[in-house]
Amino acid sequence: MGTPRIRGTARAAMTGLASLSLFTGVILAAATPPAVAAPAAQPAASAANPYNPSYQHAYRHGVIPTIQQNAKMKSWATTQATPNAATGPETLSYGGGVNGVGVNDGHAQVYLVFYGSQWGTEGTDSNGNATFSGDADGAAPVAQQMFKGIGTGNELWSADLTQWCDGPNVASGATSCPSNASFVPYQAGGVLSGVWYDNSAASPSATTGNQLGQEAVNAAAHFGNTTAASNRHTYYVIMSPTGTNPDNYQGQYCAWHDYTGDSSLTGGAVSSPYGDLAFSNQPYNMDSGSGCGVGFVNSPGTLDGWTMTLGHEWHEMMSDQFPAGGWTNQQSGSSFNGQENSDECAWLAPGTAGGAAMVSMGTGTFAEQASWSNDTNACAISHPIVGGGSTGNTVTVTNPGSQSGTVGTAASLQISATDSGSGQTLTYSATGLPAGLSINSSTGLISGTPTAAGTSSVTVSAKDSTGVSGSTSFSWTVATSGGGGCTASQLLGNPGFETGTAAPWTATAGVINNDTVSEPAHSGSWDAWLDGYGAAHTDTLSQTVKVPTGCKASLTFWLHIDTAKTGSTAADKLTVQANSTTLATYSNVNANSGYVQKTFDLSSYAGQSVTLKFTGVENSSSQQTSFVIDDTAITTS
Repeated sequence: MGTPRIRGTARAAMTGLASLSLFTGVILAAATPPAVAAPAAQPAASAANPYNPSYQHAYRHGVIPTIQQNAKMKSWATTQATPNAATGPETLSYGGGVNGVGVNDGHAQVYLVFYGSQWGTEGTDSNGNATFSGDADGAAPVAQQMFKGIGTGNELWSADLTQWCDGPNVASGATSCPSNASFVPYQAGGVLSGVWYDNSAASPSATTGNQLGQEAVNAAAHFGNTTAASNRHTYYVIMSPTGTNPDNYQGQYCAWHDYTGDSSLTGGAVSSPYGDLAFSNQPYNMDSGSGCGVGFVNSPGTLDGWTMTLGHEWHEMMSDQFPAGGWTNQQSGSSFNGQENSDECAWLAPGTAGGAAMVSMGTGTFAEQASWSNDTNACAISHPIVGGGSTGNTVTVTNPGSQSGTVGTAASLQISATDSGSGQTLTYSATGLPAGLSINSSTGLISGTPTAAGTSSVTVSAKDSTGVSGSTSFSWTVATSGGGGCTASQLLGNPGFETGTAAPWTATAGVINNDTVSEPAHSGSWDAWLDGYGAAHTDTLSQTVKVPTGCKASLTFWLHIDTAKTGSTAADKLTVQANSTTLATYSNVNANSGYVQKTFDLSSYAGQSVTLKFTGVENSSSQQTSFVIDDTAITTS
């Protein structure tokens, strides 16, 4: 089938060009800044600062430069023309929203994603937090405690957010919020909504922006947030393990945030079937030492920078959920131009005005930095609650415990919630409900008839008229009636790759293919072509789905293998896995002239999430092997 060795040569040439481009970019970033200042009519913005980690990487919104890089940025900025802006050099203004979204104007749902098997073996501490054997600094449970603690213990560090707003009554360019805007509410009761250890594969050594966004899509599927409405107030923190270098952060920066719809991401925008998703790149930045804040507030203060960067990006997501539709610095001529609220207060020393400090919450004390406040014209480590509610007003939703039901049998559940404020009317909403069920927004009654078997993670929220909300999460398992109620379906998205892109698959570059000469598809125009380089190379293709409870499941795919190798030595291999179980291994010895259909039973995964993964590995020989996959399916019955 064609001449894949030509393709191998072309691929190698393209890889070389990409490496040259990257190398050139590093040289430019490290070079001495140009001596010619920006024209006076259009002074250089922060985003044009050659020392800013977002320089030529526009998707790195809210990027936190290392302390050393921050000093270089400030030094360069002093050499540029910076006339005073009319509303003040640090004043933020509203960006008009992206698809109607400017800020996170509800109770935030923060999901922590521990990305990659390098985190090690999972355990649980006395506070119910996930722990990991590969987490030498104990960063994972501290992150969980911090997000649990936001809005508790009368902390007012997060109250700075209550001045920001969005909605149709907020004009683009506004520097303050009208009273009829939709404000960020005070986040009473904590914001942690879920934790997922994605150990289906190792985290890449240098994850791209697109891969990080794809992991957010995978997390949304895992948590059952499968509609745009269920993701309106969500935030996925993608935490890479120690020893990795996500988006080449080492020596440049400590974290950034963005959203899946950003076309400037390395690898392009991420296709999300669940609406736009806000996410952050949170490296294991203790690996960078003092550059990312180790010891910045305390001694030894190993996790000072860890909690500061987590807090920094969360603040910026809340005030600019889908960058840059929310609140950013748009002051032409200001050295802060292009920055967000936390950027403007980064690395201010403890004890100075607006400096970093320890913030006490109901779950512990954490090192945090200040964020910019328009209404006080200063960096605020503590701030009164303004548009988003008051500290004396909290909403508590009673957890009803785990629920169960049966396909085809009517179900109902009354949600109970209380408001400490007087005269408040509560509005109810829910995410992750089993198919066929819905919630009455006025009464909190969940009712309906389940139509599909499976276990869902349900989150119910209640919000009062001041914007204060509370939520609780529980599981709901729907079983088949008499074992025969499984709804036949095909679970994989983009099974024949005919969209021309990978999503919802995660794939290495170049795998999705429409070459009709060298490796034509089994059907349609597109297939997945792993390897074929004739050099040491690894390609992967994976997708996570959930097999409904009570269902039988079968995996099928069509496979073509061609090779330039001879003999009976299995040198190049394709491994097929379901989670950590190897279903089959194929090699150059299995080369065939056409496609052959492969079938595997996945019924043992009923009621579970399963990650289907293909891994193709070529050795260093110049004789290529191509593994071509098409028309995949996981069918239930």
